[in-house]
Amino acid sequence: MIPPTVHATAVAIRGHAVLLIGPPGSGKSDLALRLIDRGAVLIADDRVVLTRAGDDLIAAPPATITGLIEVRGVGLIAVPHVAGVRVALVVDLAARPDRLPEAMMYPIADVPVPAVALAAFEASAPLKVERALTAFGTGVEN
Repeated sequence: MIPPTVHATAVAIRGHAVLLIGPPGSGKSDLALRLIDRGAVLIADDRVVLTRAGDDLIAAPPATITGLIEVRGVGLIAVPHVAGVRVALVVDLAARPDRLPEAMMYPIADVPVPAVALAAFEASAPLKVERALTAFGTGVEN
């Protein structure tokens, strides 16, 4: 059986997977590229394989796009990548961010994952993702 995939982009930050979700054009790949520039490592772009392991979700790339990220105006580029990383945070790029948000959980395969809503194209978005991972991410130590 082929594991299910979700329309998302995932990066690893300090060994924890951050799942970027949103509709096409919402900035998933762009934000991932900026996070990679800050030291994150690509897991998968556009499609992410999620596998449940007990109370955790594990993110990996589909074989056909491993190590590739789409850069609009440039095309597909190869970047360093990892697989098999536990999902610690969901970043929803479709939801409107609140100024002072309440804690959110995003259920995936009956696994509740901490989540935040951010605007991908804000200059501070990569830093906000890193701070949200530290503040809200499952199993992330400060």
